[in-house]
Amino acid sequence: MNKKRLLQEKKLFSAIVAGTLLATSAVALAAEDFPSKPINVTVSYSAGGATDFQARIATAAAENYLGQSMVIVNRPGAGGQVGWNHLVQNGKADGYDLATYNVPHFIAQSLMYDTHYDLDNLEPIANWGVDPAVLIVGRDSPFDTIDDLVEYARENPGRVTVSGAGLFVGHHIATLQLENAADIELKYLPTSGGVDALRFVQGGQVMAGFNNLSDAYRSRDRLKILGIADLERDEDFLPDVPTFLESGYDIDDSSVNFRGLMTRSNVSEEKLEKLSEGAVAMFNDEEIRAQMKEGGSPMRVIGREELKAMWEERQAFLEELFAGLDPEELEEAAAN
Repeated sequence: MNKKRLLQEKKLFSAIVAGTLLATSAVALAAEDFPSKPINVTVSYSAGGATDFQARIATAAAENYLGQSMVIVNRPGAGGQVGWNHLVQNGKADGYDLATYNVPHFIAQSLMYDTHYDLDNLEPIANWGVDPAVLIVGRDSPFDTIDDLVEYARENPGRVTVSGAGLFVGHHIATLQLENAADIELKYLPTSGGVDALRFVQGGQVMAGFNNLSDAYRSRDRLKILGIADLERDEDFLPDVPTFLESGYDIDDSSVNFRGLMTRSNVSEEKLEKLSEGAVAMFNDEEIRAQMKEGGSPMRVIGREELKAMWEERQAFLEELFAGLDPEELEEAAAN
């Protein structure tokens, strides 16, 4: 190799190294200054529902912990699919476009529908809440216990109508688990969201429903809450309501609705860590915790790394639960 060529290669190598260092410095500087403007947060459900209600409380102190406010934008539809598709299709990978997530909802839908989102193109940031599914009936319902409803369903297959906030959401999962555990046939009626599902029960359009603990708790004067789909009773809000396990039905916590913040893929790891650290501190704020408790909203703060593992575990469970189910057949059955 002649000296001239060797000199040229050394110059090229030096330029590459310099460029890499410059790019690395620019990324680090951008992360250090991040965020420098308000952060958009898509809520994939209607205003007034449990996710929207909690998100507005959970993000209220963003300026104190991240230096910028968080702006809630509601994009409801298709059980959350509209908002989550919008994040992946239209959100930028700069850390300023976030969305609230609902697990198992978005994971289940990505398995059963042709969505634009899945575990491969979404990144968890932090979890603020945990909202078990509860079995509810109207205040004037003849059912006073889970056994009452199960006995009637055994004698009248397919006659017990059960509302929930859409197909393949936590409420639907709890319904499927009850059918399997009690060996009964229920008629599940998906609605546009938890608010409508609750109204269906209150108005007598359905005989029962699965809904969020937080929503049912706030409406407990107009309902009877028969059971909770979790591993333990909720001692803070519903200490007198038994779990399905206590009542003899093999239903675990797989339908529990976890809520938190996520973003689309390709956001830098530095920004993701900064968002996660700030969000965890924000969710642990004493005033936010007090407001959540006052609103009947249980909290469970989880950081980014633990969330990754939880998302993967839920997906594995749902793949097994949904094996053999056809979304089109379920939609047609619900419509009839």
